[in-house]
Amino acid sequence: MWSEEQNVAQVEREAKVHASTPGQAVGGGLATKRRPEDLTPREQEILQLVWAGLTNRTIAEQLHISIKTAEAHRANMMKKLRVSNIAQLLKTALEEGLLATHAG
Repeated sequence: MWSEEQNVAQVEREAKVHASTPGQAVGGGLATKRRPEDLTPREQEILQLVWAGLTNRTIAEQLHISIKTAEAHRANMMKKLRVSNIAQLLKTALEEGLLATHAG
């Protein structure tokens, strides 16, 4: 039976493997499932538009979706990133490298 120290060490090793090989399963094969907290391509698209300063209404018009759908995507992103307002959403997205920023 493993000691508590061995359990902690194993968890830390697995965390390092996951952090160092994004998109890879522990066994070395490509992962087919995404983590639940990953943003969908549509959420990433909307995140870029939020970063550009667009409102839900403008995002909805530009993407030909309803305002409620734009609001739902934004709410889902905030839940996944565990933030409670847009400033925190953008700050966390920048810190996590989720935003394409343009220098200059």
